[in-house]
Amino acid sequence: MHSTPTEITAVIFPGFELLDLYGPLELLGLLGDRVKISVAAEQPGIVESSLKVRSVADIAISEVARTDILLVPGGRGTRTEISNPSLLSQLQRLSQSAKYTASVCTGSVLLAKAGLLDGVKATSNKRAFDWVVSQGPKVHWIRTARWVEDGKFFTASGISAGIDMALALIGRLFSPEIRDEAATRAEYIWNRESTNDPFAVV
Repeated sequence: MHSTPTEITAVIFPGFELLDLYGPLELLGLLGDRVKISVAAEQPGIVESSLKVRSVADIAISEVARTDILLVPGGRGTRTEISNPSLLSQLQRLSQSAKYTASVCTGSVLLAKAGLLDGVKATSNKRAFDWVVSQGPKVHWIRTARWVEDGKFFTASGISAGIDMALALIGRLFSPEIRDEAATRAEYIWNRESTNDPFAVV
């Protein structure tokens, strides 16, 4: 049993995808006092998503000393943020000391641009897959995958796949029993096969 909660830091930016963020956080949040979740951005305060729905960052990412799990969503905003050296350097810093680093959708392109996925197997949103691959030529990109686990890195395909990835991460962090309990509480039918990716051919 964990004596202290697992620290989870989700990083948001203008144009992030809502379900990329809140899908995984819903499942992780069901773990109760086993985890402590914070949302960070370059500046604390309101951040507008790709759907114009606004969220609030609790803290500036530069003020986060360390975290156990770093979670990075995707969204249209990644096309701007890949040219933001300040954000990329903060992602690199936090990931280096984190136990796990996870991304959803095109969030993996930010990890790739930060140099974190060089030599690592990873995936991303299929509609943006070719663009993502072009931004990370040293990454071992896997097109047909609901999510990919490689060491400390978990990367998910498009949007809802982040929920499946989050459950896999919960299973790794805690136990299959706790993972299944979270899925049941969310009334979610988990895609247990990471290679079962019907959207790869769409």
